[in-house]
Amino acid sequence: MPKRSKNYQEASKQINRDMLYDPKDALELVKQLAKAKFDETVEAVVKLGVDPRHADQQVRGAMVLPHGTGRTRSVLVFARDDKAKEALDAGADFVGAEDMIEKIQQQGWLDFEVAIATPDMMSMVSKLGRILGPRGLMPNPKTGTVTPDVTRAIHEVKAGKIEYRVDKAGIIHVPIGRVSFDIEKLVENLDALLDQLVKVKPAAAKGQYIKGIYVCSTMGPGIKVTAMKLSA
Repeated sequence: MPKRSKNYQEASKQINRDMLYDPKDALELVKQLAKAKFDETVEAVVKLGVDPRHADQQVRGAMVLPHGTGRTRSVLVFARDDKAKEALDAGADFVGAEDMIEKIQQQGWLDFEVAIATPDMMSMVSKLGRILGPRGLMPNPKTGTVTPDVTRAIHEVKAGKIEYRVDKAGIIHVPIGRVSFDIEKLVENLDALLDQLVKVKPAAAKGQYIKGIYVCSTMGPGIKVTAMKLSA
Protein backbone atom coordinates (compact mmCIF):
# COMPACT_ATOMS: atom_id res chain seq x y z
CA MET A 1 0.00 0.00 0.00
CA PRO A 2 1.53 3.38 -0.99
CA LYS A 3 2.59 5.75 1.77
CA ARG A 4 0.30 8.76 1.91
CA SER A 5 1.41 12.33 2.53
CA LYS A 6 0.75 14.07 5.83
CA ASN A 7 -1.81 16.38 4.17
CA TYR A 8 -3.61 13.35 2.69
CA GLN A 9 -3.75 11.61 6.05
CA GLU A 10 -5.05 14.74 7.78
CA ALA A 11 -7.70 15.24 5.08
CA SER A 12 -8.82 11.62 5.38
CA LYS A 13 -9.53 12.10 9.08
CA GLN A 14 -12.12 14.76 8.20
CA ILE A 15 -14.15 12.42 6.00
CA ASN A 16 -16.83 10.13 7.38
CA ARG A 17 -16.21 6.90 5.46
CA ASP A 18 -19.58 5.49 6.48
CA MET A 19 -21.48 8.46 5.05
CA LEU A 20 -22.88 9.13 1.58
CA TYR A 21 -22.44 12.85 0.96
CA ASP A 22 -24.76 15.10 -1.00
CA PRO A 23 -22.88 16.14 -4.20
CA LYS A 24 -22.63 19.78 -3.13
CA ASP A 25 -21.43 18.90 0.36
CA ALA A 26 -18.88 16.45 -1.05
CA LEU A 27 -17.48 18.96 -3.52
CA GLU A 28 -17.32 21.68 -0.87
CA LEU A 29 -15.30 19.27 1.25
CA VAL A 30 -13.01 18.51 -1.71
CA LYS A 31 -12.32 22.24 -2.07
CA GLN A 32 -11.81 22.66 1.66
CA LEU A 33 -9.34 19.77 1.95
CA ALA A 34 -7.23 20.65 -1.11
CA LYS A 35 -3.90 21.82 0.32
CA ALA A 36 -1.54 21.57 -2.66
CA LYS A 37 0.31 24.67 -3.84
CA PHE A 38 -1.22 24.34 -7.32
CA ASP A 39 -4.81 24.49 -8.56
CA GLU A 40 -5.72 20.83 -8.21
CA THR A 41 -8.00 19.06 -10.65
CA VAL A 42 -11.32 17.84 -9.25
CA GLU A 43 -12.02 14.31 -10.43
CA ALA A 44 -15.08 12.09 -10.51
CA VAL A 45 -14.80 8.31 -10.22
CA VAL A 46 -17.91 6.31 -11.12
CA LYS A 47 -18.23 2.56 -10.58
CA LEU A 48 -20.65 1.06 -13.10
CA GLY A 49 -22.52 -2.23 -12.99
CA VAL A 50 -21.21 -3.43 -16.35
CA ASP A 51 -18.89 -6.21 -17.47
CA PRO A 52 -16.39 -4.52 -19.83
CA ARG A 53 -15.26 -7.92 -21.10
CA HIS A 54 -18.43 -7.97 -23.22
CA ALA A 55 -18.59 -5.67 -26.23
CA ASP A 56 -22.28 -4.92 -25.60
CA GLN A 57 -21.47 -3.56 -22.14
CA GLN A 58 -18.77 -1.10 -23.13
CA VAL A 59 -19.34 2.49 -22.01
CA ARG A 60 -17.35 4.98 -24.03
CA GLY A 61 -17.93 8.43 -25.46
CA ALA A 62 -17.27 12.13 -25.12
CA MET A 63 -19.11 15.21 -23.93
CA VAL A 64 -18.58 18.90 -23.32
CA LEU A 65 -18.90 19.84 -19.67
CA PRO A 66 -21.10 22.92 -19.05
CA HIS A 67 -18.19 24.80 -17.48
CA GLY A 68 -15.22 23.03 -19.01
CA THR A 69 -12.35 21.48 -17.09
CA GLY A 70 -10.32 24.59 -16.35
CA ARG A 71 -7.51 23.72 -18.70
CA THR A 72 -6.91 24.00 -22.43
CA ARG A 73 -5.56 20.90 -24.13
CA SER A 74 -3.18 20.95 -27.08
CA VAL A 75 -4.68 19.58 -30.29
CA LEU A 76 -3.11 17.83 -33.26
CA VAL A 77 -5.20 17.56 -36.44
CA PHE A 78 -4.40 15.11 -39.23
CA ALA A 79 -5.71 16.82 -42.35
CA ARG A 80 -4.75 18.00 -45.83
CA ASP A 81 -5.33 21.04 -48.01
CA ASP A 82 -8.48 23.05 -47.18
CA LYS A 83 -9.20 21.01 -44.07
CA ALA A 84 -5.68 21.67 -42.82
CA LYS A 85 -6.20 25.41 -43.26
CA GLU A 86 -9.59 25.16 -41.57
CA ALA A 87 -7.97 23.40 -38.60
CA LEU A 88 -5.34 26.13 -38.24
CA ASP A 89 -7.99 28.83 -38.44
CA ALA A 90 -10.00 27.02 -35.75
CA GLY A 91 -7.11 27.07 -33.30
CA ALA A 92 -5.41 23.69 -33.71
CA ASP A 93 -1.94 23.65 -32.14
CA PHE A 94 -0.46 21.28 -34.73
CA VAL A 95 -1.70 20.34 -38.21
CA GLY A 96 -0.26 17.96 -40.75
CA ALA A 97 -0.62 14.75 -42.72
CA GLU A 98 2.20 12.41 -43.74
CA ASP A 99 4.75 14.73 -42.11
CA MET A 100 3.10 14.42 -38.69
CA ILE A 101 2.65 10.68 -39.02
CA GLU A 102 6.35 10.30 -39.84
CA LYS A 103 7.33 12.58 -36.95
CA ILE A 104 5.41 10.38 -34.52
CA GLN A 105 6.72 7.14 -36.01
CA GLN A 106 10.35 8.14 -36.43
CA GLN A 107 10.90 10.60 -33.60
CA GLY A 108 8.39 9.39 -31.02
CA TRP A 109 6.89 12.90 -30.92
CA LEU A 110 3.82 13.06 -28.69
CA ASP A 111 3.63 16.70 -27.57
CA PHE A 112 -0.15 16.91 -27.87
CA GLU A 113 -3.10 15.85 -25.73
CA VAL A 114 -5.88 15.26 -28.28
CA ALA A 115 -5.66 14.00 -31.86
CA ILE A 116 -8.35 14.72 -34.44
CA ALA A 117 -8.44 13.35 -37.99
CA THR A 118 -10.54 13.84 -41.09
CA PRO A 119 -12.02 10.54 -42.36
CA ASP A 120 -9.79 10.46 -45.46
CA MET A 121 -6.69 10.46 -43.25
CA MET A 122 -7.61 7.44 -41.15
CA SER A 123 -6.15 4.83 -43.51
CA MET A 124 -2.75 6.38 -42.77
CA VAL A 125 -3.35 7.38 -39.15
CA SER A 126 -4.34 3.79 -38.37
CA LYS A 127 -0.66 2.89 -38.74
CA LEU A 128 -0.10 4.76 -35.49
CA GLY A 129 -2.48 2.52 -33.54
CA ARG A 130 0.25 0.82 -31.50
CA ILE A 131 1.70 4.16 -30.50
CA LEU A 132 -1.41 6.28 -29.95
CA GLY A 133 -3.86 3.59 -28.81
CA PRO A 134 -2.28 2.68 -25.44
CA ARG A 135 -1.98 6.39 -24.63
CA GLY A 136 -5.64 7.13 -25.40
CA LEU A 137 -4.65 9.43 -28.26
CA MET A 138 -6.03 7.51 -31.24
CA PRO A 139 -8.75 9.42 -33.15
CA ASN A 140 -12.08 7.61 -32.87
CA PRO A 141 -15.52 8.28 -34.40
CA LYS A 142 -17.18 7.35 -31.07
CA THR A 143 -15.54 10.31 -29.36
CA GLY A 144 -16.02 12.72 -32.25
CA THR A 145 -12.34 12.90 -33.11
CA VAL A 146 -12.74 11.41 -36.58
CA THR A 147 -14.85 13.96 -38.40
CA PRO A 148 -14.96 16.23 -41.47
CA ASP A 149 -16.10 19.06 -39.19
CA VAL A 150 -12.69 19.83 -37.72
CA THR A 151 -13.74 23.32 -36.61
CA ARG A 152 -16.45 21.97 -34.34
CA ALA A 153 -14.21 19.21 -33.00
CA ILE A 154 -11.43 21.65 -32.12
CA HIS A 155 -13.80 24.13 -30.50
CA GLU A 156 -15.34 21.37 -28.37
CA VAL A 157 -11.94 20.21 -27.13
CA LYS A 158 -10.87 23.75 -26.33
CA ALA A 159 -14.21 24.37 -24.55
CA GLY A 160 -13.64 21.49 -22.15
CA LYS A 161 -14.67 18.31 -23.94
CA ILE A 162 -13.85 15.19 -21.99
CA GLU A 163 -13.68 11.57 -23.06
CA TYR A 164 -14.91 8.79 -20.80
CA ARG A 165 -14.24 5.09 -21.09
CA VAL A 166 -14.95 2.28 -18.67
CA ASP A 167 -11.82 0.41 -17.59
CA LYS A 168 -11.39 -3.30 -16.91
CA ALA A 169 -12.80 -2.87 -13.42
CA GLY A 170 -15.95 -1.14 -14.67
CA ILE A 171 -14.82 2.32 -13.53
CA ILE A 172 -15.06 5.70 -15.27
CA HIS A 173 -12.47 8.27 -14.13
CA VAL A 174 -12.71 11.84 -15.49
CA PRO A 175 -11.88 15.45 -14.55
CA ILE A 176 -14.82 17.74 -13.80
CA GLY A 177 -13.04 21.01 -13.07
CA ARG A 178 -10.54 22.68 -10.75
CA VAL A 179 -10.51 23.39 -7.03
CA SER A 180 -10.68 27.10 -7.90
CA PHE A 181 -14.09 26.63 -9.61
CA ASP A 182 -17.21 27.98 -7.89
CA ILE A 183 -19.06 25.16 -6.17
CA GLU A 184 -22.09 25.61 -8.44
CA LYS A 185 -19.95 24.99 -11.53
CA LEU A 186 -18.50 21.81 -10.08
CA VAL A 187 -21.96 20.53 -9.12
CA GLU A 188 -23.33 21.25 -12.60
CA ASN A 189 -20.37 19.54 -14.27
CA LEU A 190 -20.83 16.46 -12.07
CA ASP A 191 -24.57 16.39 -12.75
CA ALA A 192 -23.94 16.64 -16.49
CA LEU A 193 -21.48 13.73 -16.37
CA LEU A 194 -23.84 11.49 -14.41
CA ASP A 195 -26.78 12.36 -16.68
CA GLN A 196 -24.64 11.43 -19.69
CA LEU A 197 -23.62 8.09 -18.19
CA VAL A 198 -27.25 7.24 -17.50
CA LYS A 199 -28.17 8.10 -21.10
CA VAL A 200 -25.54 5.74 -22.51
CA LYS A 201 -26.37 2.82 -20.21
CA PRO A 202 -25.90 -0.38 -22.27
CA ALA A 203 -29.09 -2.33 -22.84
CA ALA A 204 -27.22 -5.48 -21.81
CA ALA A 205 -26.33 -4.09 -18.38
CA LYS A 206 -28.43 -5.79 -15.69
CA GLY A 207 -29.04 -4.93 -12.07
CA GLN A 208 -27.79 -1.75 -10.43
CA TYR A 209 -26.03 0.42 -13.02
CA ILE A 210 -24.38 3.17 -10.96
CA LYS A 211 -22.78 1.38 -8.02
CA GLY A 212 -20.67 4.15 -6.58
CA ILE A 213 -19.63 7.75 -7.12
CA TYR A 214 -16.58 9.38 -5.61
CA VAL A 215 -15.09 12.86 -5.97
CA CYS A 216 -11.59 13.96 -5.04
CA SER A 217 -8.88 16.47 -5.83
CA THR A 218 -5.59 15.51 -7.45
CA MET A 219 -3.84 15.05 -4.11
CA GLY A 220 -6.84 14.39 -1.90
CA PRO A 221 -8.82 11.38 -0.68
CA GLY A 222 -12.03 10.20 -2.32
CA ILE A 223 -15.41 11.22 -0.91
CA LYS A 224 -18.41 9.01 -1.62
CA VAL A 225 -21.43 10.74 -3.14
CA THR A 226 -25.05 9.65 -2.94
CA ALA A 227 -26.49 8.33 -6.19
CA MET A 228 -30.10 7.99 -5.00
CA LYS A 229 -31.47 10.32 -7.69
CA LEU A 230 -29.72 8.33 -10.38
CA SER A 231 -30.46 4.76 -9.33
CA ALA A 232 -30.95 2.78 -12.51
